[in-house]
Amino acid sequence: MSYDPPRPAGRLLLTPEDKEAPARVRRLRELGLGEHPEPALDAFAHRLAELTGAPYAMVNFPHAQGQFYAGLYVPDVVPVVRGDGTSPRVGRALPRDHGFCPHVVARRKALALEDVRDYPRFAGNPVVDEFGVHSYLGAPLIDGTGLVLGTVSVADVAPRPWGRPGLTTIKEHAAQLALELQGRDGRLPY
Repeated sequence: MSYDPPRPAGRLLLTPEDKEAPARVRRLRELGLGEHPEPALDAFAHRLAELTGAPYAMVNFPHAQGQFYAGLYVPDVVPVVRGDGTSPRVGRALPRDHGFCPHVVARRKALALEDVRDYPRFAGNPVVDEFGVHSYLGAPLIDGTGLVLGTVSVADVAPRPWGRPGLTTIKEHAAQLALELQGRDGRLPY
């Protein structure tokens, strides 16, 4: 697999290559994760949204073709309204070129984007226009084997100054969840 080519949007948009995808899928299957919603991970995402004040929170397990949100919190009223008066439907699956989690996986470290429109590499991402995402904070879920299982992230429709407290919060929660996922025996403690 090579890199995913950019979309013809006039802006730089390169989704990084995911060389660990086959190993990640195998490891997630061993753990029984990544193929269906997990109520415990939904609860984790909800708590993370409350803690950060972000309207969206996710536990994402990317694979070679896309991304799956096994943990997802979306507000009852989606804070974005399109020009035609409708709101986007936020689901559990996205293509690999949507969002910023694939970048966190490739970087293997946290990513804070206070206003994604300030970064040419990220401003053209489809989630900016489709879902109104203007701010992102995410950290990798790295298990004891050193493999990045996925990400923990939050997003907002307005710019957010995440700062050091935001980075500390997301990294601590990702590290704790990674430990719990690694030690799971078919259930999660949430």
